[in-house]
Amino acid sequence: MDANPLRIDVVSDVVCPWCFVGKRQLEQALARWRRDHPDRPVEVHWHPFQLNPDLPADGMARTDYLAGKFGSADTSRIYANVNRAASAVDLPLAIESIARQPNTLRAHALIDAAAKQEGLQDALVEALFVAYFQQARDLTDVSELRRIAHEAGLSESAVDQALGDAQAHLAIAEADQRARRAGIRGVPCFIVNGRSAVSGAQGADAIIDTMLLEAEAS
Repeated sequence: MDANPLRIDVVSDVVCPWCFVGKRQLEQALARWRRDHPDRPVEVHWHPFQLNPDLPADGMARTDYLAGKFGSADTSRIYANVNRAASAVDLPLAIESIARQPNTLRAHALIDAAAKQEGLQDALVEALFVAYFQQARDLTDVSELRRIAHEAGLSESAVDQALGDAQAHLAIAEADQRARRAGIRGVPCFIVNGRSAVSGAQGADAIIDTMLLEAEAS
């Protein structure tokens, strides 16, 4: 293998619990890949997908959202499968503590802004997942989003632009639509070298198998 990096584009939403599980599976895959293929670097890029693009900017009560989507607000029933998957990757979740279901447009704008600094995008994605699923922080609150972005290392000016620039928000909405036109209907979706994809949180083995396929083809 030569030193050309493999590229993994991850399409996800920060309020998708399977995406958080999938991030841990990706991390497991990357750790194994770097151990076994130290001569083949990997670049990871995060892209937006809104599970609920039509939610108002200030979101809605979590119980109302669950009742409307699933016909029940019983999180123990709704999230039994994802909690089992999260346990398998040592990922504690506090879903039952979440009070509001947010529109994630602004969160994705922050992630996009973080992409301009090496290493910062993944840190912000992680911070947003942790804030929502482990700390039950309110992602509809702009001041909370600002604090999370600062904690991850994003500059004040970058945060201001991401949260307040209508064009930045439009770009996120358009990226979401491009993903849907490309056939993505659910997340997470891991696309390797722009050609081979793993849809859903299928595990580290599925991601590595796809990486090997693309490494051999390139």
